[in-house]
Amino acid sequence: MSNEHSPLLTYGLFAVGSDTGGSGLESGRGPGGAAAAASSSSARSLNTFFGVVVPTVLSMFSIVLFLRIGFVIGHAGLLQALIMLAVAYVIISLTILSICAISTNGAVQAGGAYFMISRSLGPEFGGSIGLMFFLANVCACGVYVLGLVEAILDVFGQDAGSSMGDGLRLLPQGYWYTVLYASAVLLLCLLVCLVGAHLYSRASFLILLVVTLSLVSIIISPLALGPRSFVISHQGGANSTIVYNTSYTGFSRSTLKNNLGTGYSLDYSTGTVMTFATVFAVMFNGCTGIMAGANMSGELKNPSVSIPKGTIIAVVYTFFVYLLLFLLVSSTCDRVLLVQDYGFLQRINIWPPFVTIGVYCTSLSAAMSSMIGASRILHALALDQPAAFSSCHHVKCVVFAGQLNSVTSLVTVFYLLAYAAVDLACLALEWASAPNFRPTFQFFSWHTCLLGIMGCVVMMFVINPVYSSASIALLLLLLVFIHYRAPTSSWGYISQALIFHQVRKYLLMLDVRKEHVKFWRPQVLLMVANPRSSCQLITFVNQLKKGGLFVLGHVQLGDLDTLPSDPIQPQYNFWLSLVDKLGVKAFVDLTLSSSVRQGTQHLLRITGLGGMKPNTLVLGFYDSCVPEDYFLQDPAFCEGVGGLSSGTGDNFGVDLPSLQAHFPPVRSLECPRWLSPEEYVGIVSDAIKMGKNVCLARYFFQLEGEGSGVAAVSGLERTIDVWPLNLLRPENSGYVDVCSLFLLQMACVLNMASKWRHARLRIFLCVESESGDQGWLAKEETLRELLGKLRIRASIKIVAWDAVVRLYGAGKEGRAGTPGGGDVGEGELGGWARLPPAAVRFLYLPRPPAGSSQSQKYLSQLETVTQGLGPTLLIHGLTPVTCTEL
Repeated sequence: MSNEHSPLLTYGLFAVGSDTGGSGLESGRGPGGAAAAASSSSARSLNTFFGVVVPTVLSMFSIVLFLRIGFVIGHAGLLQALIMLAVAYVIISLTILSICAISTNGAVQAGGAYFMISRSLGPEFGGSIGLMFFLANVCACGVYVLGLVEAILDVFGQDAGSSMGDGLRLLPQGYWYTVLYASAVLLLCLLVCLVGAHLYSRASFLILLVVTLSLVSIIISPLALGPRSFVISHQGGANSTIVYNTSYTGFSRSTLKNNLGTGYSLDYSTGTVMTFATVFAVMFNGCTGIMAGANMSGELKNPSVSIPKGTIIAVVYTFFVYLLLFLLVSSTCDRVLLVQDYGFLQRINIWPPFVTIGVYCTSLSAAMSSMIGASRILHALALDQPAAFSSCHHVKCVVFAGQLNSVTSLVTVFYLLAYAAVDLACLALEWASAPNFRPTFQFFSWHTCLLGIMGCVVMMFVINPVYSSASIALLLLLLVFIHYRAPTSSWGYISQALIFHQVRKYLLMLDVRKEHVKFWRPQVLLMVANPRSSCQLITFVNQLKKGGLFVLGHVQLGDLDTLPSDPIQPQYNFWLSLVDKLGVKAFVDLTLSSSVRQGTQHLLRITGLGGMKPNTLVLGFYDSCVPEDYFLQDPAFCEGVGGLSSGTGDNFGVDLPSLQAHFPPVRSLECPRWLSPEEYVGIVSDAIKMGKNVCLARYFFQLEGEGSGVAAVSGLERTIDVWPLNLLRPENSGYVDVCSLFLLQMACVLNMASKWRHARLRIFLCVESESGDQGWLAKEETLRELLGKLRIRASIKIVAWDAVVRLYGAGKEGRAGTPGGGDVGEGELGGWARLPPAAVRFLYLPRPPAGSSQSQKYLSQLETVTQGLGPTLLIHGLTPVTCTEL
């Protein structure tokens, strides 16, 4: 795809550099695209072991292996520590299954977890989760840097209460000194990251060898050393010193028994009492490195193979190492030693520098891995040069915490949220049942994904409800921001697949045989010849639909047999862009036909699906008026105003000039019409024969307040007038036939729309006031009773109908025996009533004549009836739509 790497945001939010080398994400952009692609291919040189196993193992060991195992066992005890280890590894194992499934479903590019989530869930979730995962890596880098500083001060710090009693005590200690040392370490990590990931990957293998040697020394030390006693001191309040006497017992059953239970106490580094949640947060940091290999996806030869294979190997290896060390430490060390000295492994090693070197190597390696991972994620977000400088600045903010244990809860919450998002991505792909979701890794299901999400979310709130709530709120804010500011991507949106899956299921459940009049709503097919002259009507019908189906239909004249390809398909984007521009909730259905009448028949039959098919046809009025160009009147259709523009936005390749150029200019007075009167009346007749309600709309270009560039008229100034009477056949003056009730229902539906909610509804009752039987009073009472039963709030206006009745009677006698002799003549309708002003009028549409010879006369009568009335909707209803029962 040409824009597979289109920027998530084009407003410079993530732009942190302008260098042009690097990871190959810029492939295909500009004249150097081929060279960039070649350089990207050559940059992929890491195999499974060096690219995934090594960085993942080092990241998972990090500071927990050497500096916090005693902390976990000492506070939680062996049993709860094993529970914590099991819970942590169950969570990450479920997440790894999701990672393996996603990474083996296609080519994985640079960006690691961000790339997988964004390409699975779409840019909104991908961008927001990518930023959260970036923050997690940043915070983790800060934790590892603080852990390294803590280990350095244990050996070289001037505090006499440090772990080792001897050594070069040169470094002054204190909060600001800790920040200074952390900044120096951070600068070293930055320099390594700037040199490149290849140097880090090669150096990390040597680091792994050193760490392995340190682990071997820790494991064999209990076999070589006997019991020992230690004195540990810490600075207390008021310049006092607290002294603890503790011991290393070697393998001892009593020591193991004493370390089985819990012993939560004061953490000497932070001065707070530990709990299950705080200890688990620290311990879980030893499991958060599972994405280290995925973050190197841009440098891997075969990411789809290396990421799942290498990650699983690293997780299994680290699990058994942690399990072995938990058992070893709880069997040989007194609880006081574990709680009061986090660097106790140096005291009980055959050669203490082994442990010191191991701490330095794992902490430095994990910090560099997190910084590289953060920069890769930010790089993928920005599609710019590696963002190591930006990552470094963010990490500096973290090191101001001063103590490692102070930020572990926040880091753990961020990681759990990112892992939950990976599980959510896999779950969404599985539930969407997309045919192209065919991962080669098969050991997963939607059950594992759901369990992973639940486990992550539950543990987030167990660890810290405040951090968890704040991180979720931040995620939602980022999601909304990116949704409204990000341009359209070609990645695919999982939401569309899920919506399709659900819509298909519910459409099958929408049974037309179960329809009931109580739940009837308008489902409208509006035929549009040229949107330039129909925008006001489109907006009006959008308000009239009352949550029902709304389809814009258009017929293009032509014969597919004589054309090289279908001319309809390329037009959909322009019509859908018009729908977006007008802000209406409508579908679009276009067809190619030899005549407008035949095309309308096609649309009436095939538009919609299942129980969602149009029941009402709306047509513009057939008269001699010259249409006006709405595009020239509305500022929203001018360049640089509103949604579609030549810049960025969700225009799907249709900018405003293209939209304006696609739709032809409005018809001038000299241009011939595409539709004859006979064909137009034939369309109305066809719709009635097919059981569809018909509405003819006239003068809607005069409707005020419907355009996006016109100030809306206050609802209090609007009135909706209803004339439920066949004006061409006044003898049929009843108000209870289906068509009249349909008229009342449509007016009531419009009155329920938000923009018409405060409009006044007026119903006009035509009576013969000169007759002495006072029958019109009974008609008024009957109509008022009917409105009460239908729950329609409206005022009734009495209109004297005597003159029209007399004219109708005279006309009927004069035209007796002629076709259509029962109709009122055009001259008889010219001044039949002087109507008060109204925002819109609903009139009764008589059934069209059976013969085409009467079509012109029928249209002339309708034109005379509606002449000068303003926005008018002539309606012929066939569907029973009112109900007085519960």
